[in-house]
Amino acid sequence: MKRKITLLLLSIFVFSAASAQCTFKNTAFKGGEFLSYNLYYNWKFVWVKAGTASMYTVQSNYRGKPAYRASLTTRGNNKVDEMFVLRDTLLCYSSLDMAPLYFRKGAREGDRYTVDEVWYSYKGGNTHLTQRRLFKDGTSKTVNNSREDCVYDMLNIFLRARSFNPEGWTKGHVVKIPIADGNSIDPAQLRYRGKSTIKADNGKKYRCLELSYMELEKGKYKEIVRFYVTDDSNHIPVRLDMFLRFGSAKAFLTSMKGNKNPVTCIVP
Repeated sequence: MKRKITLLLLSIFVFSAASAQCTFKNTAFKGGEFLSYNLYYNWKFVWVKAGTASMYTVQSNYRGKPAYRASLTTRGNNKVDEMFVLRDTLLCYSSLDMAPLYFRKGAREGDRYTVDEVWYSYKGGNTHLTQRRLFKDGTSKTVNNSREDCVYDMLNIFLRARSFNPEGWTKGHVVKIPIADGNSIDPAQLRYRGKSTIKADNGKKYRCLELSYMELEKGKYKEIVRFYVTDDSNHIPVRLDMFLRFGSAKAFLTSMKGNKNPVTCIVP
C-alpha cells in the first residue's frame, strides 16, 4: 500500500512539474483587452494605407480548464490587394499562468495560403508538441516533437514577453526562444534595442521599449518584426514594423481598451 501511495504521489509530482515548467506570472494584460491598428504597406518606396489589424484577448476555457484566448487579425483593403494580398488570422490559447496550449495561423500572403496548428502538452518534465501544416491544395503534414525545454509560437511568446521585466537590460540584451510553427521548431530571439518615443495613430506619443523578434535563417538571425511597446507595466504594442517576403509593412495603434494597468508612459 505504501508503495502504491508513493508511486501515486510521484506521478502527481512529475505531472505538476511538467505542467509548471513553462509557466510565468502575467502582469501585463487581462481578459477583455482590445487593441486596434492601422496598417501601412511600402510600395515602390511609398507608404500607403493597407488596411487594419486588431488583437483581442479574453479569458476563456481550453479543454475544460480556464485559459486565455488571444486572436490577431490583419485585413488588407481592396486598393492594396491589387499589389499584395495580406490576410493573416492568428489564434492561441495559453494557461492563466502563461504556458502555451494551442496555436493556429491562417495566412494568405500573395498567392501562398497555409494553415499552421500546434498543440502543446506537458508530461514527464518535457514539452510535447503535435504540429500540422495544411496547404492550399488541401494536403497536410503532421509531425510530433518532444523537448526538454519550453517551446512557443509567435503569438504565445508575444503574450509571455509582455510580462518580461526589462529593468537592468542594456542595448543588445537577448532572450533566446525556440519557436514552433506547423512543421518545425526553429531558434529565435528577442533583442532589446533601447527606448524611443513613438507617435501612434490616435495622436498620442508614448515612451516605448524597442524589441526585435528575429529568426535564424541560413546561419544568421534575420529580423522579422520590430515592436515598440509602452514603457510601463502593460507593454502594449504602439507600433510594429514587419519585414515580409514581398516588402515591408507597419502597424500603428489607433485605440486601446480593457488594459490591465494605468498607461503611464504618455509623453506630453
